Parts: sequence; structure tokens; C-alpha cells
Amino acid sequence: MIVGVGIDIVGTERWVRSVERIQHQVFTPRELAACADRVDRVDALAARFAAKEACLKALNAGINAGALRQIEIVSDPRSAPRVWLAGALAARARESGVRTAHVSLTHQAGFAAAVVVLEGPRKRARIRRRSDASWALETLVREVGTW
Repeated sequence: MIVGVGIDIVGTERWVRSVERIQHQVFTPRELAACADRVDRVDALAARFAAKEACLKALNAGINAGALRQIEIVSDPRSAPRVWLAGALAARARESGVRTAHVSLTHQAGFAAAVVVLEGPRKRARIRRRSDASWALETLVREVGTW
């Protein structure tokens, strides 16, 4: 079951001007190390910032002091990036029933973007049929939550 979805896009030109000034307030040491030797370092950090913003949106949480550093985007060249949560955001995710977080990052000349999907346990669907034996989309959405 989908618990939350968030999306964000960042203008990378803005990041060129501000990343050095704010990087330690936004990123964990592991994130900074992962991007340190990349040719596209600013784009990679902008995509991670977009993922952090998307994660906050998916959790229905605002930016509080230090909240961005409670979200860590962990990269491995052999697999898709992952989201790690800490502190109050990890507690919020547990309370919301989040079991898995999916993240997708991208960047293209001038922009970086990310999507985060938070997934919880699957609920058993109880779908009722109308008397004419047809399925009603409103029934599916109300009973299942997705279709």
C-alpha cells in the first residue's frame, strides 16, 4: 500500500552558487563523500536535495532544523539509490506505517529531480460489486485506495 508520494525539481544553476555555503547543513558526511569525486558533483547533490524534499513531502513533514540531515540518500554503483531516515523523521515514518522507501533521481542540463514513494504493509482489499455486476471506480478507490 502506498503511504506517501513526493516529487521535487531543483534548478542546478542556483545550486552552483550556494552548494559550498550550505552543503554541511543539508548533506551527511557520507553523501558528501559519495559525490566528492564526481564530475557532475553539483548535479548529483542537487538531485539528492530534491530527493530529501520529495521525502519530506511524502511524509507530509516540513523542514525543521536539521530535518534534511535526517534523510540520507545512499548510493551504490551496483544498485538503485536508497533512502535512510533518522531521528524524528524515522519515528514519523514508523508511525505512518512506512516499511519501504523507493527513490528515483535524475538530472539534465539545468535541472535535477527526484521522486520518493513510501510503501507500507498491504491491506486486504474488500471490494463490493454493484447490483449490475460491474466494477465502480469510486468503489475501487474508496475500498482499496489505488486501482
